[in-house]
Amino acid sequence: MRNLALRATAPAVVLATASGLLTALAAPASAATTCASPVFKRQFFANTTFSGTPKKTDCDNAVDQNWGTGAPTSGLPSNNFGVRWTVTRDFGSGGPFSFAAQAQDGIRVYLDNVRKVDLWKNVSTTVKKTVNVTIPSGRHTLRIDFVNWTGTANVKFGYTPRTSATVDTVKPLTPTGTSVTYDQATGKAKLTWAKNKEMDLAGYRVYRRLNGASYGSTPLATTTSTSYTDAGLPVTGAIYSYEVRAYDKAGNESTGTADQAVTTVDRTAPAAPTGLTTDSESEGLRVSWGSVSGAASYRVYRAASAEGTYSRVGSTTSQVSYVDSSAVEGSTYYYRVTALDAAGNESARSAAVSDSRVDLTAPSAVTGLNVTPTEYGFALRWDANPTADLERYVVRRGELLGDEEERVCSLYPGYYVSADTTSYDYALLPDGEETCFIVDAIDDAGNSSFQWTGEAQVVTVTELDTTPSVATPEGSPLTLEATGAEGDEGNRLTWYGLGEDSPEAVGGYRVHRWNPATGAYEKIADLGAGSIEYFDTGAERGTTSYYWLTGVKADGTETLPAGDWAVTTP
Repeated sequence: MRNLALRATAPAVVLATASGLLTALAAPASAATTCASPVFKRQFFANTTFSGTPKKTDCDNAVDQNWGTGAPTSGLPSNNFGVRWTVTRDFGSGGPFSFAAQAQDGIRVYLDNVRKVDLWKNVSTTVKKTVNVTIPSGRHTLRIDFVNWTGTANVKFGYTPRTSATVDTVKPLTPTGTSVTYDQATGKAKLTWAKNKEMDLAGYRVYRRLNGASYGSTPLATTTSTSYTDAGLPVTGAIYSYEVRAYDKAGNESTGTADQAVTTVDRTAPAAPTGLTTDSESEGLRVSWGSVSGAASYRVYRAASAEGTYSRVGSTTSQVSYVDSSAVEGSTYYYRVTALDAAGNESARSAAVSDSRVDLTAPSAVTGLNVTPTEYGFALRWDANPTADLERYVVRRGELLGDEEERVCSLYPGYYVSADTTSYDYALLPDGEETCFIVDAIDDAGNSSFQWTGEAQVVTVTELDTTPSVATPEGSPLTLEATGAEGDEGNRLTWYGLGEDSPEAVGGYRVHRWNPATGAYEKIADLGAGSIEYFDTGAERGTTSYYWLTGVKADGTETLPAGDWAVTTP
């Protein structure tokens, strides 16, 4: 006879030959059946002592059956049978639970083999009992034993958390398996975590904080899911951290998970610069502005009008000013500035500010200065200055200070000369003193070559000495003032001291002029008693004229002379 092998559904049956007959060997049902928690494993026994091998083992979602007066399953009697349910599950943080049992006939409920409900007798009606139990955190095993001795059979059992805030003060367990991913393209952060084991779980709260700050009391989001996508995360380049907390139906909240940090992409531009000012400098127009928080650099834009097209003319790093050296002197420009952060985000443009570049370029120095002593002072000549916007020259004389080894020309205020002139006749009493000169160049913006550079060609020269060899005596009752000719009227002499009311009245006045050729003061005019001025039209130009004035008495004698001088340039 051939050996036979048959494959069947559970319970597995193996057929083998024995003395020429086929014998069925059944594997125990309890060994072949597993039930995923929190589904109960259910075993049927053909006795009330739960002894021997169960007649049947299967899975049951709930302990809630009513078999009436019939058998609970094939192969069991309708009386004197037992049914056992077991489940091992994770109760999370545990806490207060309610066990509700009812049966006809007997029911016993065990928690980790400790009996919590005991209704164990043959009854004619359904009996009920509810007990409150505190279950520790973690995994625990429930066992429900039911027996029917005679008559009707029904059984029901349920376990539920007690969620009253006055009863349940146990915090849920902290969520586990937390992780976060960040999408730089969308700027969204997705947070995920493992499902909490709490039976009274109400949901999860997600909290977010900026790096360096604390988590607030208000959650970013509340959800019953095990993930959350933060679509409102600021894209500023900052670091943000998340934590998740579980909360139960009694309002208890777990501690937070470990921080899950993300560094956001920076798409937020800094604020626009403010407080723009301009200042004209020798190098160009300087544009300045206030520092902007978070700015790594700045860009400067320029236009020819306030509403014109702005083009970038320069940039800076940390500096809050920029010199536009390309600005043309005398032209007006409009400027606006932007700030950029380290990620390259550029702010809006600032309000416009305008200015024109002032000419701060000094003319070149005057060269070729030559100073010649003359009888009227000095004749100065110099080279024409090539500066395009030259407006005038300034001739300045000075006093020599210091010793022979190191002398300084201390300058007096000068005299303006037009730009088309390269000479000047400097009127000065030639009395043999040593002096110094410079000629400065001034442009049409008022820039001085000497003032900008502090340098100039200094010429030291000694005056001629035209002083008369005859000294003017002291004690004259007259005072004489002589001024050089202006035009063709000659040198003007004015005097006072011997008027008609004077006790020393005179009949007239006599004017004398020094003649260096004869070495004497020679009479040039006699004037009446009432005269107070005289114009010497015969005086030579380009020289210094020296004068005496005397009063002529009635007897023809003269008073002591009063003296003065007048310089006339050629």
